[in-house]
Amino acid sequence: MLHTSDLTYTYRRGEPLRFPDLHCAAGEQWLLLGQSGTGKTTLLHLLGGLRSPQRGSVEVAGVALGSLSRARLDHFRGQKIGIIFQTPHFVRALSVGENLALTQRLAGLPVDRNRIRELLDHLNIAHKLHSKTDRLSAGEQQRVAIARALINKPAVLLADEPTSALDDHNCERVIELIERQASEEGATLLVVTHDNRLKDQFEHHIYLEA
Repeated sequence: MLHTSDLTYTYRRGEPLRFPDLHCAAGEQWLLLGQSGTGKTTLLHLLGGLRSPQRGSVEVAGVALGSLSRARLDHFRGQKIGIIFQTPHFVRALSVGENLALTQRLAGLPVDRNRIRELLDHLNIAHKLHSKTDRLSAGEQQRVAIARALINKPAVLLADEPTSALDDHNCERVIELIERQASEEGATLLVVTHDNRLKDQFEHHIYLEA
């Protein structure tokens, strides 16, 4: 479902970042660990098609991201890849429901309001459907970010440091929520973090070293 080969990325005036090959099957849940500077977020951006590697390839659901034009990649990413960013960014002028509908439209999909309500209900924030995102608590915003990543039923779900700012109790709650939602959607999950508290939550581990 998610495969990489010989991935390398270099920032201007930086040393090349070389990444291990990944082979994540459909429905598997993986934890990618590494300290700051090891390229965790860069790798997540490569896997999500937000950056292009200088060398190597990324394949999602049998499609090589490098073979797609920019427009086709945008649609493919919107339909097949869900990303939970470390800091969620929403369109502040839109409500929670409108932000999720926009995510569907940007992927070239029809707006499915039943899907929006169903997902928010699963995440226990259906009552926030018409609320502006800047009126939500941090925990509510995080749940909306999870909903946005899942709204188009992606094949692959990527999460960037979802627990880094949380205490132990909320860390466990959030990661269990992400795992449960990914499992219910049948998505391959890859969590990128430096949070060693998550080690025991995942069967499959990948370690990045400087």
